[in-house]
Amino acid sequence: MADVKRVYTFGNKEAEGNGKMRELLGGKGANLAEMNLIGIPVPPGFTITTEVCAEYYRHGKQAVIEMLRPEVEKAMHNIERLTGMKFGDAQTPLLVSVRSGARASMPGMMDTILNLGMNDQAVEAVSKRTGNPRFAWDSYRRFVQMYGDVVLGMKPVSKEDHDPFEEIIDALKARRGVKNDTDLTTDDLKELVRSFKEAVKRQTGEDFPACPWEQLWGAVCAVFGSWMNERAILYRKLNNIPAEWGTAVSVQAMVFGNMGENSATGVAFSRDAATGENIFNGEYLINAQGEDVVAGIRTPQQITIEGSKRWAKAQNIPEAERAAKYPSLEEVMPAVYKELDEIQHHLEQYFKDMQDIEFTIQDGKLWMLQCRNGKRTGAAMVKIAMDMLREGLIDEKTAVLRCEPAKLDELLHPVFDKKAIASAQVITKGLPASPGAATGPVVFFAEDAEKELARTGQKAILVRIETSPEDLKGMLDAAGILTARGGMTSHAAVVARGMGKCCVSGAGELEIDYKARTIKVNGFTVKEGDWISLNGSTGEVYLGQVATKAADLSGDFGKLMELAGKYSVLKVRANADTPKDARQAFEFGAEGIGLCRTEHMFFEGDRIKAIREMILADDEAGRRVALGKLLPMQRGDFEGLFKAMNGFPVTVRLLDPPLHEFVPHDEKGQREMAAEMNVPLQKIVAKVESLAEFNPMLGHRGCRLGNTYPEITEMQTRAIIEAAMNVKASGMPVHVEIMVPLVGNHKELRYQKQIIDSTAEQVFSERNDKIEYMVGTMIEVPRAAVTANQIAEVAEFFSFGTNDLTQMTLGFSRDDIGKFLPIYLEKGILKNDPFQILDRNGVGQLIREAVFKGRGTRENLKCGICGEHGGEPSSVEFCHYAGLNYVSCSPFRVPIARLAAAHAALNQK
Repeated sequence: MADVKRVYTFGNKEAEGNGKMRELLGGKGANLAEMNLIGIPVPPGFTITTEVCAEYYRHGKQAVIEMLRPEVEKAMHNIERLTGMKFGDAQTPLLVSVRSGARASMPGMMDTILNLGMNDQAVEAVSKRTGNPRFAWDSYRRFVQMYGDVVLGMKPVSKEDHDPFEEIIDALKARRGVKNDTDLTTDDLKELVRSFKEAVKRQTGEDFPACPWEQLWGAVCAVFGSWMNERAILYRKLNNIPAEWGTAVSVQAMVFGNMGENSATGVAFSRDAATGENIFNGEYLINAQGEDVVAGIRTPQQITIEGSKRWAKAQNIPEAERAAKYPSLEEVMPAVYKELDEIQHHLEQYFKDMQDIEFTIQDGKLWMLQCRNGKRTGAAMVKIAMDMLREGLIDEKTAVLRCEPAKLDELLHPVFDKKAIASAQVITKGLPASPGAATGPVVFFAEDAEKELARTGQKAILVRIETSPEDLKGMLDAAGILTARGGMTSHAAVVARGMGKCCVSGAGELEIDYKARTIKVNGFTVKEGDWISLNGSTGEVYLGQVATKAADLSGDFGKLMELAGKYSVLKVRANADTPKDARQAFEFGAEGIGLCRTEHMFFEGDRIKAIREMILADDEAGRRVALGKLLPMQRGDFEGLFKAMNGFPVTVRLLDPPLHEFVPHDEKGQREMAAEMNVPLQKIVAKVESLAEFNPMLGHRGCRLGNTYPEITEMQTRAIIEAAMNVKASGMPVHVEIMVPLVGNHKELRYQKQIIDSTAEQVFSERNDKIEYMVGTMIEVPRAAVTANQIAEVAEFFSFGTNDLTQMTLGFSRDDIGKFLPIYLEKGILKNDPFQILDRNGVGQLIREAVFKGRGTRENLKCGICGEHGGEPSSVEFCHYAGLNYVSCSPFRVPIARLAAAHAALNQK
């Protein structure tokens, strides 16, 4: 244990770590080291490894402190040597920041402490050394407030109120008659420090710690502790970040953006994180520290002249007023801006990706505090990857891997219809922080967004003065986010972009009253529950509900899909039951239909009446009469599917659900059915009772129906074959695959295949023509997977129905798992919902075994999956490794599956 290196130093263009050590140093620590090595100006510091985070949870706070103490003291001496200051010294006190840094970016989810080392002696020394007592006391005030919140647990008493520190600040500003923190005098700040300490004593029973080393250990352990806070846990779940990764902790010498008018702090992006446009952009604040920019407490200014002009135009601010009141950094500090611009370009060229950077300007000198690959929207992700490919910065394979399959979902969401926008009432305009269209009822608190979704199924618009990390769950449950404060780099903007959630920030005209639960803006009053609509691409806010339409998926998106097709091995088909769905899937690049659920065709118009006639029939003759009515309807549907797929294979599954699903189970519905069918009510009641089963999902369904009532299989086969021959006669190629569901015994399949083949031969004889077709089965019963060698003697293809296969293998009901799934996830019994992400160790092994055994019998056996897992990226990856030929998913997940298939192939190589 003693020989393990737990602390890595950096500073003065030297570093013990490097950018390749993300797993050990976290993203922040690794990039701080790398920036030092390439000559970027970075305040000196050290990083405590992610492995210590695991030790913290295994051994506890005190044990970790003792393990770290020798290395941390040595590393602190290195900072002292490079800065000429001393930690804890009364004359030249070294102040430091303590920040989290996991290997995957988690913006705002964990904790940070600035100005650590401040106490009553240090504040006087800093005041004397800088000649700026207001700056010294402002830094002290900030430290007590931040340390109190993060380390000492001074949390808000309710959602409606500010935290105790903010209440004290507001009361003081009210007494002084000032609006902004910057208007507070040195004496005001001294009073705040005293009041803050008294509040800490009242709430915790302990004095605020004055010893810098005590402060440091408290902060380090608080950052480790924040790895398991509620918002961090939720963020990890949303982004599939393993809990065992842990966070590193970086300690750096403080540089100060709040030293006066020649100091500033800011956040910037080497490209536009919302749109992907290749333009340097960001925000800064004069005389401020980093949390001011992110929190949106003050209106930030733009870094570039171009950005400043765009911002002013969006806010309807005249150019003269902009230049006077809101000048850009490029105008205010041209030399510093030039250096910053050169650094951001250098970093992007070096890391070959869009960079999110944090910087501080202390008395005219630029310091870089962080760089990382920036969070971006789905649209920006695609544009940046394709632009960098065209620029020669990355190659084709890198461009494909640079795009996350799951984030493509954002591009598939609807946008506002232009005609509807033209007549919509604009009530205000903010910043287009995260693009997209969102409409819904207004809620003002995060928990209410969750309640609205649970109560009505409708996603709401979350309206806040400003968001904080505590609002994460509500932001997730909302359709969109609207804030009165904050810029393009505020918490709301950054997190919304990461989620792919529509967001309008900094709509400064909004008057939000949390207690009254109203918005007043430009003569309009919007109450909680009233509908508004957000245009995240323009920043406009509309009154009421605005109609949407499908997004345009051409240009860079099309190029990305071409590359995905070039590098993938696994084919992607669609689950489609109607020609409309099939056409949509074809447009998205689906290479066939992997699942057509024929029973979905029975619920439209007169079809349900015909299927009910079949159910009510007393004998085979009666059933055949009813099925004869369904035949032309099914044939027409299949013709539409074959035409939509234009020669790609179409897999049609024969009738699967139990017959009880086609009859009403309530008295009112049964009476209506009796009247419609012109039969006595008692006959309907008796038939419904006769169809009842204790466990219908394991009852009379699937191939069991077809083997009990062969005439059903005959009718469906005839409809499929005749439709295919009709389409073939029109000059269009067809590729037919007939799939038998719920087979557990090869004899079941053999009997069904005999019916299918004899029916097909009859049609061929009638038409004096033939077509090729295949007969296969859906592997959804564990026994079928285990006996796949026997099944493959009959089946020409396997399609794994992973929904039922998961249900039967795990013994989990899809309909009832919600009662215990959250508990199982929380306790770590399950890592993921097995109905969303394929259970590789259980269900996955059955799939592997079935493929191996099946191809042992039939070498050219075609294998695919058609459950909901077919559109989930990690499950697609498994299917590639398992040697499947294709996956099939819902039409709107086809692009996601295509990109995931390309990722799997490229990562394997």
